[in-house]
Amino acid sequence: MEPLRSVPLLTLKAMSLERIMADPGRMGGAPTIRDTRVTVSAVLGQLAAGQSIEQVLVDYPYLERADVLAALEFATASVQRDFPFAAA
Repeated sequence: MEPLRSVPLLTLKAMSLERIMADPGRMGGAPTIRDTRVTVSAVLGQLAAGQSIEQVLVDYPYLERADVLAALEFATASVQRDFPFAAA
């Protein structure tokens, strides 16, 4: 399985690329954290619901803080690519 590279490489740090993966045979091809079945969207959903990074790590003890930060970096780069907003 190769690291996810659909987001422009210049917008993601190398560590994020090593931690975010996409495999068509896992979770329907959704971006996941490393070799787990934890999707980036699951992590982001918990953060959006008000969970702290520490609380996410309690729910997913096999994740590391760097995994959660990589999910945030991936989401930021994805939004910047998919939804370029013009200044008002």
